[in-house]
Amino acid sequence: MAFLRSVLHALWMGVTVVPYALAILVATPFASPYTLYRIARAWLGVVMHGLTVICGVRWRVRGAENLPSGQTSPAILLVKHQSTLETFLMPVLMPHPLAYVFKRELLYVPFFGWAMGRLDMIHIDRSQRAQAFNKVVQQGKRLLAQGTWVIMFPEGTRIPRGQAGNYKSGGTRLAVATGAPVIPIAVSSARCWPRKAFVKRPGVVDVSIGRPIPSEGREADDITREVEAWIEAEMRRLDPEAYAHEARKHAATA
Repeated sequence: MAFLRSVLHALWMGVTVVPYALAILVATPFASPYTLYRIARAWLGVVMHGLTVICGVRWRVRGAENLPSGQTSPAILLVKHQSTLETFLMPVLMPHPLAYVFKRELLYVPFFGWAMGRLDMIHIDRSQRAQAFNKVVQQGKRLLAQGTWVIMFPEGTRIPRGQAGNYKSGGTRLAVATGAPVIPIAVSSARCWPRKAFVKRPGVVDVSIGRPIPSEGREADDITREVEAWIEAEMRRLDPEAYAHEARKHAATA
């Protein structure tokens, strides 16, 4: 049953992305970046609503009060990455427009990538690291100044449930360069939509938003370690079953 529901949801995404992507492509010469973002966000809302209705996946959010208030208050979101789910869910949840930092190869994905290329986001060439980071800082400053929040996945790729990736400092380096606070976010998405999995299973995904971490006068590596410590500790609280192997290992060595 879960497989059949996942097939239906995949079809739902495939069918609905076409009109929304075409709307973005057609509107690009006439609409503002914010209007284009709203169209994209509307499609993500359709996808997530379908995920709930078709696959039985729901979510609950804690810590929304930790998000900065104010129309142009800057923030850099650093999010635990286990699944495609949080990529789709974050724009639906956040009160500000989001700009993803993503690899430029995604621009070639039919409809989805074509539409992303029209949005005011940051696509980079990972093979040119120095130039890529300079582009992130340059565009990040502009986006943050206009009230768009920058979102990054510090682990760089989707990580299996119950594991931690290598936390990279790109997001915290951007924070230090811009003076924007960092918002750590833990997401237990792999409980319902595992890494690289097609089948989505019903259940509840927890999203926990941490308190802002100031960046002014600090070193990027220190902030990265603080982000990692908070996210990984919070993941163990949100999804203790996924980390049961750690408890068994500790008990065996005690």
